[in-house]
Amino acid sequence: MSDELVKRVDALIGRQEGPRAKGEVPVLTEIVSEEKSPRRAVDNAALEALARELERAVLERLGPEIDRLIAERLAGTLSSVLGKELEGVRSQLTVSVSQMVREAVAASVARALATSKE
Repeated sequence: MSDELVKRVDALIGRQEGPRAKGEVPVLTEIVSEEKSPRRAVDNAALEALARELERAVLERLGPEIDRLIAERLAGTLSSVLGKELEGVRSQLTVSVSQMVREAVAASVARALATSKE
């Protein structure tokens, strides 16, 4: 290959020295043979391994961000659901306590009235 390159450089220099070469810019080109050996196809096992490695790398980089987003959404949802549930429990307790107080007051009044009649 170096002999071929030397021949091309010599030809270029010779062309520049000739009378027709005035004003031309010398160019060194390489002729590429189209008879290159065909590229070997990548087998399916290698593609699968590459796909698994790429998936692992992407998940490794996105994992912390996904965890953060899930935690935020879960916290928001839990807060909302818990708030609604607590409000429901508070309402039920208010009704229950009010009813218990009403019944206790009514029983006390009834006892007080019964002892005053005697």
